[in-house]
Amino acid sequence: MAARNQSHSERGQLDLFRALPGDFAPRDAQDLMAFPFFSLSKSHRVAPIDFVAGNIAIRVEAVPDHGMATIWDADILIWAASQIVEARDAGLRTSRLMAATPYEILRFIGRGTSLRDYQRLKAALDRLQSTTVSTSIRQPAEGRRHRFSWINEWKERTDRNGRPDGIEMIVPDWFYQAVLDDALVLTIDRAYFDLTGGLERWLYRIVRKHGGRQRRGWRFDFRHLHQKSGSLSPFKRFAFDLRDIIRRQPLPGYTLFTEVEIGGRVLLAFEPSAPCGKPVEALVPSGTRIGVPSGTGLPCHWEPKQGVSHSSRTEIRASNLESNQESNFEERAREVENLIRDAAKSLRGAGKKPKARVHDALTAPMLPLPETGGEP
Repeated sequence: MAARNQSHSERGQLDLFRALPGDFAPRDAQDLMAFPFFSLSKSHRVAPIDFVAGNIAIRVEAVPDHGMATIWDADILIWAASQIVEARDAGLRTSRLMAATPYEILRFIGRGTSLRDYQRLKAALDRLQSTTVSTSIRQPAEGRRHRFSWINEWKERTDRNGRPDGIEMIVPDWFYQAVLDDALVLTIDRAYFDLTGGLERWLYRIVRKHGGRQRRGWRFDFRHLHQKSGSLSPFKRFAFDLRDIIRRQPLPGYTLFTEVEIGGRVLLAFEPSAPCGKPVEALVPSGTRIGVPSGTGLPCHWEPKQGVSHSSRTEIRASNLESNQESNFEERAREVENLIRDAAKSLRGAGKKPKARVHDALTAPMLPLPETGGEP
């Protein structure tokens, strides 16, 4: 009874925000793009997500009846963020209490509007409401956690005559405050909704969050990506799926490739794709026995970059220190431990092969150095 009264009290304190018409740019909250908050599989997941990196801690829990909210369910939150930002920019009053028709939501996120699609939308709302999140992100006091569900509550609306009139939902304050902060929201490509795989959807959000529009792109260690995804897949399967995505190049606006360091560490690298027009053949028939250049550059839709580049450098070209601190500090800490371990081995064997050990120490890989500049 107390929970019900609290629910009515919250609804009574909020003004109703009616969804805006129109086809505007989709926006996503950066915190949701950068950290593991959703299941990447459509299968029923109950196992929690536990993620800790530096001062960031996240735990996501599901109930057996509905399972954990998936990355496809998160499209509803993208719709909500887009509505709030669009209304705010137009000078309209926004609210955590939002109303819309299922048709409006489904059309915005690129879904069908059949009866089955409506039923799937309701199931997604149930998973968002029953999935609970506990996180230290954006908490002013160290050790404090904010606990919430992705949707506090939702219900089906009816008009005066009892006919269906859409749905209402209340988004949590943690999400709402992030969306109202310009620094915490990014516009995403509408083609994101066409991505069918959970891993490639998650990877696009990571790339968009950390890559921005940097010309030289960014790099991530495969193993750290595995941890950051919250995926239940074993690392070998995860790495195999990553390589398949690199082969297919499905992410809108970005080109993916791998780099292998001297020590064998495999990195996922990505760069913004160069915008261009209609492809043009570089060679045209000239009536002669050999092809004659047409004077054009390479066609836009050329073969993707070489899948693996064995770089002789011992540094990562862009170390992401500004936009991905916890990733890089963990990697550098591991490298320091490896160097200390190698040095200890060298000292133990110094009496046997001093010259060879000194040479090994001098040629050991250097730690990656950060590059300054660039926007997150």
